[in-house]
Amino acid sequence: MKSPQQEEPKEPLDPTLKSEDHLISKNKYFDVDHWVFWPSAVLILFFIATTLIIGEPMTRVFAALQDSIVQNGGWFFVMAVNFFLIFSLVMATTKYGNIRLGGRRAKPEFNTAAWFSMLFSAGMGIGILFWSVGEPILHYVAPPYGPGETAGSSKLAMKVTFLHWGLHAWGIYALVGMALAFFTFNRKLPLTISSVFEPLIGNRIYGGWGKAINVLAVVATLFGLATSLGLGVQQVSAGLNHLIGMSDTVTNQVILIGIITLAATGSVIAGLSHGVKRLSQLNIIIGAFFLLFILIVGPTLFIFGSFVENIGGYLDNFFELSFWTETYQQSDWQKDWTVFYWAWWISWSPFVGMFIARISRGRTLREFILGVLIVPTLITFLWLSAFGGSAIFLELNGLADISGAVQENVATSLYRLLEQFPLGTVTSIVGVVLVTSFFVTSSDSGSLVIDSLTAGGKLDAPVAQRVFWAVTEGGVAAVLLIGGGLAALQTAAITTGLPFAIVLVVMSYSLLKGLREEHFKLRRFELEKERKSYQDIIQDLIKKREKSSKKEK
Repeated sequence: MKSPQQEEPKEPLDPTLKSEDHLISKNKYFDVDHWVFWPSAVLILFFIATTLIIGEPMTRVFAALQDSIVQNGGWFFVMAVNFFLIFSLVMATTKYGNIRLGGRRAKPEFNTAAWFSMLFSAGMGIGILFWSVGEPILHYVAPPYGPGETAGSSKLAMKVTFLHWGLHAWGIYALVGMALAFFTFNRKLPLTISSVFEPLIGNRIYGGWGKAINVLAVVATLFGLATSLGLGVQQVSAGLNHLIGMSDTVTNQVILIGIITLAATGSVIAGLSHGVKRLSQLNIIIGAFFLLFILIVGPTLFIFGSFVENIGGYLDNFFELSFWTETYQQSDWQKDWTVFYWAWWISWSPFVGMFIARISRGRTLREFILGVLIVPTLITFLWLSAFGGSAIFLELNGLADISGAVQENVATSLYRLLEQFPLGTVTSIVGVVLVTSFFVTSSDSGSLVIDSLTAGGKLDAPVAQRVFWAVTEGGVAAVLLIGGGLAALQTAAITTGLPFAIVLVVMSYSLLKGLREEHFKLRRFELEKERKSYQDIIQDLIKKREKSSKKEK
């Protein structure tokens, strides 16, 4: 095995290079970057082995680790996530927004509807199904401040839920996605996180620093994915317990992870344009009917009224909520919620960012950023208002005890809500199917992304590698459930999210530097065109004048 420095190309990849042959794998079974693949695999397997060997005491280890990171770094998560959103908006609304991903003549690979469906499936997926009922109800009962189970706490519950699932989450994804897309499609660099740092460290992106960045990205992505997969399988297990009485135990959850992971390999083998695209569109179709059903049979006027009021409340309190760190309150509420979400989205960002980068060639930065920020956010808000709002409506009017069931087992929240409406059994089955489908989509999308990172940025690495990472994701999710359930899942996201948040701050500066260079080249090109056009006009005028002079003579 060669050292990272020996693997560095003799010459940097030419930013003006038109060919993308370096992004296509030539090997049949495995095509790995050894200094990224093996360290990542060893670290992940070491974690799996340690957790299984130590067993139950790992629960206390996870809890202590989470407390330490949140108490010392919670303020940094809050500042960083706000910075990422502001940075993305600045890029969209300034001169850089006109830069087209893939070059001036690039055309979108997917139509707008398919693009949005894949954006939403990758960005939220399982999480929105797990928390859309549970989170608003838990905030309603135990709000971050003030008394619970009141009309006031219900409003605050929706504001905080919107904060966690709104613009900030998509701002993180937009930052990573546009950075990866720009350096891959415009600079013709490998599709890896390290490529984004080319303006800062040059050819060292192919050396030790670049390898270390990519290893961190792989580990962060895998644990972020494992968190989502763990939540998803808890919800599937709770649904099966609700429908057919299957025991909702960790053992059965691990078995379900194995079954669903095996099912995910089919989509993994099919690839991006077939498996992932079709599953994403299927998710959106089922989800749309699911949402429409709740809008019709649920408290329709309350849902639409609360949707409008929730958006107003979210925007009205946007800055206060965004920068709140509970410093004066001295409570532990934020560590289990806001800090966990920010860390979770950050740890997910290599996965979601790389995925949306791959599907966004041909779009301008302005179109990309505003599309990523606005449309998925509005859809998410409507979903939360429908499901979370319906649950709060039932609680406020004393029509059902959703909160009791949620506090007992948050994974059952969706099914407890559905049984209050007609066709409860049928819709619960649909819910289980939808969670499973999102599980498969997240698993195969994640496998494509991690595979690309560990294959030196190849866009289409061998199938065997994708299958390996799909199985590994399921394995880590299973081990986290064994080692502590939801608390372990939260700790995994927070632990990997903190160092990667620092990487994203530096990434922002590197991207800005790259965009400045690109804008300068585009401006110079436009000026050269104008100069050439002006010369042509002058030459035409001279020729006409010469002809006119000859005629007069």
